[in-house]
Amino acid sequence: MKLIQRLICLLLVCLLAGAACPSTGKRPSAALAEAADPAPAGKRYSATFLGLFDTATAIVGIADSKEAFTEAAEAIRAELEAYHRLFDIYHSYEGINNLKTINDNAGIAPVQVDERILRLLVFCREMAESTGGLVDVTQGSVLRLWHEARQTAINFPEDAWLPGGDELEEAAAHTGFHLLEIDEAASTVYLTDPAARLDVGAVAKGYAVEQVARHMPQDMMLSVGGNIRVTGHNRLTGSSWTAGVQDPDSEDYLHVVRLENMSIVTSGDYQRYFMLDGVRYGHIIDPRTHQPGRLYRAVCILCPDSGIADALSTALYLLPVEEGKALLERYGAEAMWIGQGGQAWYSDGFEGYVKK
Repeated sequence: MKLIQRLICLLLVCLLAGAACPSTGKRPSAALAEAADPAPAGKRYSATFLGLFDTATAIVGIADSKEAFTEAAEAIRAELEAYHRLFDIYHSYEGINNLKTINDNAGIAPVQVDERILRLLVFCREMAESTGGLVDVTQGSVLRLWHEARQTAINFPEDAWLPGGDELEEAAAHTGFHLLEIDEAASTVYLTDPAARLDVGAVAKGYAVEQVARHMPQDMMLSVGGNIRVTGHNRLTGSSWTAGVQDPDSEDYLHVVRLENMSIVTSGDYQRYFMLDGVRYGHIIDPRTHQPGRLYRAVCILCPDSGIADALSTALYLLPVEEGKALLERYGAEAMWIGQGGQAWYSDGFEGYVKK
């Protein structure tokens, strides 16, 4: 809760001041930031709210009236809430078969689901194939162990523990897309192994942001816990929207990047992690080793599609730079890697987005 309160305060400062602000959240990375000089064409409005995807949401837009902006912002909030409920693996909702329903029925029976869940899982299957299994939403049984360890370490540090090798291997035996049956014709999903679990944390937020952004008016910026997607540009200034790439070790920016019809997503070890015996354990778990990735402090992705950006940020966090660059080329995306010692690497086109 303290993290969420801090995030909302930072977002409010940002939105009221019209300047860059660092963002936090489940996988935050970039900060809302746009030029604040007024211009005749419309007016700048903003809204923030909590409760969706376990983080804070901020909407900034240029509209001709407060009423027009409020109507658009409420439509965005309502659509995000629908995705939040459908993709939730922790809570049930009356009248909704969501991802938790699928997990609860693992090994029991197929579950008829909303088309939006089908589209998400088909997308996840495609990204798993594209990334060589590095983005794998069937890893829920493994991720649950690390989630429990993280929560214990944060809430009861004196009782902190690490998942054991045998325990992780046993959990990993219940993972893989061969255990997930997606019947698009019947609109059903079935986990055939009773111990298998879905966890879409690596893609759900970015995917939902992208789906919502496709219905947003032009000249808007949407940030869900730092997953940022913009439509058009800032017509008050006639220039691009901008977002700050946060230094993992401070609230300063390493870069400010220009965005038009673009998303920016970062994965890193500096928000969702725990410490044990002086070692940092991040939340991004490598399916090959069942251990947290340690190649980088953070990886920042620029991509027109926020869902792809979210998935790529996880995959590139686990890959050497050159292999990551090859993956980027498939999607027309750019990336910045921040090493454990603070060094940085860039894809060929990333620096072209950097505001000089």
